[in-house]
Amino acid sequence: MPFGITNAPASFQNLVNDIFADSSNIFAVVYLDDIMVFSSSEEEHVKHVASVLQILRDNNLFSKASKCVFHASSVEYLGYVVSSDGLKMDYSKFQKILNWPQPKNIKALQSFLGFANFYCCFIKNYSKKITSLTSILKKYSPFIFNEEALSQFQILKEAFTTTPILSHFNPSLPTIVETDASAYAFGSVLSQVNDSGKHPIAFDSRKLLPAKLNYEVHYKEILGIAWALKHGELFFFLFPILLRS
Repeated sequence: MPFGITNAPASFQNLVNDIFADSSNIFAVVYLDDIMVFSSSEEEHVKHVASVLQILRDNNLFSKASKCVFHASSVEYLGYVVSSDGLKMDYSKFQKILNWPQPKNIKALQSFLGFANFYCCFIKNYSKKITSLTSILKKYSPFIFNEEALSQFQILKEAFTTTPILSHFNPSLPTIVETDASAYAFGSVLSQVNDSGKHPIAFDSRKLLPAKLNYEVHYKEILGIAWALKHGELFFFLFPILLRS
């Protein structure tokens, strides 16, 4: 199916999912025509790259050499920088968010929050940090960017410039899930402990629905725990965890 047709991306993704079924998330991550091969050693990596190239050849798919990077210790992939240390934001995105002007209308604010939402996994208690900004987006509400909204806007920009490196999940390490709830939102931190200490794997958060804002604090805490466990069930149902709230 040629590109340009509505269903082309979905059809192509189905194709690559099918042909890379035996290697996907084992030594390769494939999103459309972006393929990342990862290995624990250089010897393994040579075999994995050869396997990926052979799969492409067997299915009459070809990579353009000028767009490929081989045997790199870190790569830019889908807006992130991936290395053996973990996952971090692309440096160019830091500059973009630092230079982001104060939103003057709804569309400008939606654009900023759309960008921020993409990288919210790096920010602890993200939903709590944007409550004043999202309240401006309520239907039929006038656009009033007050001092509280401006303060959250600046705090959020600064938070993105100090984002940590998110470590890769290691099934052999102790895993900790920490949850917390506030008046308006709850959040969670997935982290693991190694010889150098505790390192975050991911941050997540969610704004409380209006019907749940009046819940007692302990009920909000329970909601946060239930949501965190369901949201991270891929990890939590396969490996033992320590839960803190």
